[in-house]
Amino acid sequence: MRKLLLTVMVAAALPASAFDLGKLIKGVETLKKAGDAVREISEPEEVQMGGDLAATLLGASPLVNDAELQQYVNRVGMWLAQQSERPGLPWKFGVIDHPNVNAFATPGGHILITRGLLQRLRSESELAGVLAHEIAHVLRKHHLSAIQKSLGTAVLGDIANQYAENTGKRRAENLAKVVNGGKELYLRGLDKEDEFEADRMGVVIAARGGYNPYGLVGVLQTLAESPADGALALMFKTHPSANDRIDRLGSAMGERLDGLDKAVDDLPRFAKLKK
Repeated sequence: MRKLLLTVMVAAALPASAFDLGKLIKGVETLKKAGDAVREISEPEEVQMGGDLAATLLGASPLVNDAELQQYVNRVGMWLAQQSERPGLPWKFGVIDHPNVNAFATPGGHILITRGLLQRLRSESELAGVLAHEIAHVLRKHHLSAIQKSLGTAVLGDIANQYAENTGKRRAENLAKVVNGGKELYLRGLDKEDEFEADRMGVVIAARGGYNPYGLVGVLQTLAESPADGALALMFKTHPSANDRIDRLGSAMGERLDGLDKAVDDLPRFAKLKK
């Protein structure tokens, strides 16, 4: 802004013949676009975009019609989110009614796991590992960064500028751009390094919450031993192989977490609600 003001002040001090007004205006517009291109998406914008993406996922697969189950998963998820560096986000967790094995996070703190994945989990520490992995994606803004990269930072910045204030056709067009970018991302998957990072962070978040840090490893072992059937097709397509994730986690964890002998592995409420 200071550079822009200086440009206008210098131009105003020159005689009319010394500059081209059209070029000046074009230069001002270029400076503004450059500023928009590098600005970060604000937290309220991130939350609103993530809410729209979550609504799209729920439109395809609604929540499981079990209030007690949803409350339980939210309690576990909220406890883990409070162990993170973004506890103030409006975190929401849920189980969607779909037989496939998968989990999703959207910017701003919406996290959904499928009924198919929940049915394969064997303990609360495994549930905590999955939720903590997805929480890590939100903390590191992996999906938001990927959508920015796909749409272009300037385009997403322009959409965000108008997100809350627009209604009608323009608002619908902007929403469609974000939602379509999100759909492509969930079908394509994040970069492998993002998944490996979320695994490492997820283990730490789960351990901070008092859970057995090897819960996520247990989930990955189950996936590694599962046949590549239709229920796992999207998970295998959009994530590194389970064995690769186990190897990378093993290298990262070493023996540093072996002393957590008081960590929670399972609680009776998990078995009760899973039924």
